[in-house]
Amino acid sequence: MAIIAALSVLTACGGEGDEATTDNGEYPLMPALSTAELAASDRKWSMVRDVVERRCVVCHGCYDAPCQLKLSSPDGLLRGASKQPVYDPSRLKDAPLTRLGIDAKTEKGWRGLGFFPVERNPTVPNSSPSAISRLLDLGRSNPPTAGAPLPEEADLNIHRKLSCPVPDEVDDYVADHPHGGMPYATAGLPDSEYDLLSRWAETGAPLPGKIREIPATVAAQIKEIEAFLNGGDNRRRLTARYLYEHLFLAHLHIEGDDQRHFFRLIRSTTPSGEPANEIASRRPFDDPGKAPFYYRVVSIDGTILHKEHMVYEIGSERLKRYRSLFLADDWTISAMPPYSAAAGGNPFTTFAALPPAGRYQFLLDDALYFVRSFIRGPVCYGQVAVDVIEDRFWVSFLDPEADLSVTDNSYLAKAAPLLELPVARTDGDLESRLSNFLSEGPAKYLRFRDQHYKSAPSYANGPAYDFVWDGDGSNIDARLTVYRNFDNASVVTGFVGAIPETAWVIDYPLFERIYYDLVAGFDVFGSLEHQLTTRLYMDGLRREGETIFLSFLPPDVRKPLHDEWYRGPLASLVDWLKEQPVDTSAPTGVTYLTDTPKAEFLQNLLTRGPKLWPVHDPINRCTGAECAESQSAAGQLRVLADRKGPWVKFLPDIALLLVETSAAGPEIFTLVHDKAHSNVAFLFREENRREPEDDRLTIVPGQLASYPNLYFKVEEPSLPAFVTDIQNITSQADYMAFVQSYGVRRSSADFWASVDIVQSALQNQNRIEAGLLDLNRYKDPKEDDTIE
Repeated sequence: MAIIAALSVLTACGGEGDEATTDNGEYPLMPALSTAELAASDRKWSMVRDVVERRCVVCHGCYDAPCQLKLSSPDGLLRGASKQPVYDPSRLKDAPLTRLGIDAKTEKGWRGLGFFPVERNPTVPNSSPSAISRLLDLGRSNPPTAGAPLPEEADLNIHRKLSCPVPDEVDDYVADHPHGGMPYATAGLPDSEYDLLSRWAETGAPLPGKIREIPATVAAQIKEIEAFLNGGDNRRRLTARYLYEHLFLAHLHIEGDDQRHFFRLIRSTTPSGEPANEIASRRPFDDPGKAPFYYRVVSIDGTILHKEHMVYEIGSERLKRYRSLFLADDWTISAMPPYSAAAGGNPFTTFAALPPAGRYQFLLDDALYFVRSFIRGPVCYGQVAVDVIEDRFWVSFLDPEADLSVTDNSYLAKAAPLLELPVARTDGDLESRLSNFLSEGPAKYLRFRDQHYKSAPSYANGPAYDFVWDGDGSNIDARLTVYRNFDNASVVTGFVGAIPETAWVIDYPLFERIYYDLVAGFDVFGSLEHQLTTRLYMDGLRREGETIFLSFLPPDVRKPLHDEWYRGPLASLVDWLKEQPVDTSAPTGVTYLTDTPKAEFLQNLLTRGPKLWPVHDPINRCTGAECAESQSAAGQLRVLADRKGPWVKFLPDIALLLVETSAAGPEIFTLVHDKAHSNVAFLFREENRREPEDDRLTIVPGQLASYPNLYFKVEEPSLPAFVTDIQNITSQADYMAFVQSYGVRRSSADFWASVDIVQSALQNQNRIEAGLLDLNRYKDPKEDDTIE
């Protein structure tokens, strides 16, 4: 887990709020290498990059990397570490931006922002070993006891305070924390990997870069993309601005390229053909400045992390689609809208000139990407955002021809003032800013929407099955499953698992607002107010998606279902304050044949239309011949799927089960812990809303999550015993015994080998979509653990 992971241990040489050195002269800068010297160094240490990725970047890759030490690229090592955390929910003001490769681009610049070196400077005579070397040696000399729980000092709490010792504090840190070596709180490295890293760290050599040769066909399409985005007239400029604000986090993959070449879309001070110079702005809709700027497509040269990896295919065919969606209609714009928080906080006014049908279809074309962007990306700790959703739910979308914001030319013009997001309001006192989006805007919009849909002739008989988008007969993104895994989440195509407690139907205004609330308008460096308002606004958006879903069900079941989702007096109070009452009068256009309309409706969304998705889930939702063959691993696991039991609550959010077969590699299943809640209406004290006796397990073949919490391993002949033993867990002591029999602990001798097997399997599952998994949340089960 990584280089300098030990810097994350509690206490030691300074608390989380200690001031870091900002004097550029205190730490001599590393020598600048010529191109030839750099190439020679890369050749000499070429194997180091692979080891650093597999053993270090797995915990030092995202914003929650301990001490902001990101080792996913050579620039990250050169930047070093910082005492200041990115995630600080208590800060009252926005924090300075420290995005790697954007907010400073030289070692001197990073030293000015308080970062300090962690590698040895070879130009300083008789300099002490680097922090990396010292902590490698500490981990080597005092590894955890093999197969045992970690010592109490090895704190894995994601909220722990960080020590982050500067170079002259490392001696004290090592003396005070004998279990704080590297890799932190895991089994020791194999001899060959330790020797390689140790020799490399002693030299102070830079981290070898990745050399990616861009094929000529890819380069040609990049040139075409940049030419399109930098077109001259206002129609093209507004279109390009809309595309940039929606793709700035994308990992662009060029059409027809079968290799792992990925790119970013940026705003640059330099035009195509010159080296790109990215404009650093807090949000994508911030003013880029008065000087001309250019949209550029630049290579991603660092490690591809699964948590950040959101692939978006682009190229010549995609540009044709953009022309069809945005430029085919005869619309005009005399002047470009300004750049501002207000403009970014209301995309419905900023992009009013763009055809709404084109905007909605643009989102639908890649619904998986956009929903994934809500929950992936650089926001590596997302409990504030994802605790607003249920642990598993299904998502579908209102068909464009049934969406009044698309079909009624006046709808969005009237609704736009009510659709303003929290980020738009930066002036006035806090009370006025909160009331604007807690009561004035969202509540009024829900009434506005309700009135317009009730009076629309197309809705006279209520919404029917064909009001739900069917993917235009070919797009599998039209049905999605979202999993919440405590402080992160995952999304896959299709309806996976048993019938969920809740479901959403998303229309265009809802889709766009979720995107601007959680992605374009969200700032991980933002203040407490920003974090809070983002979460509270998203609470209303979730309710809106659920309300649209309820409108398809019989009127008499809507309120009972809603009340079941929001149990508790405080939840009822929030309903009264924030939500339009559930409509129990408007008809539904669906004829129901069973007494379980929710399940019937959701199941029929799979059987009607183009049948792009499996109708049954052979592990979690099936009967008879629809189910996995009973002797297969999947078939044997079926008895655990969608079952309540006292054993479920002891399991982690995401566990991977490796069923070891006689074949080349294990068969891997993801065990998803679906946690039950009385409601998800509140920001804090989730434990008070937990109903662990109603927890269930969803079992998914393959991998889907970025943060595995634990691995279980079992040989295929022993799978029946695994199934029996897991169901016999009734206490933490039982669970500990189960982990001892089947679990791969952080201290297990086969921990790193298991990590490599899982990562390799993910690569084989989908080479383009795969990324490096993050081990920051890998658990260390203990006797005194409490149920989360």
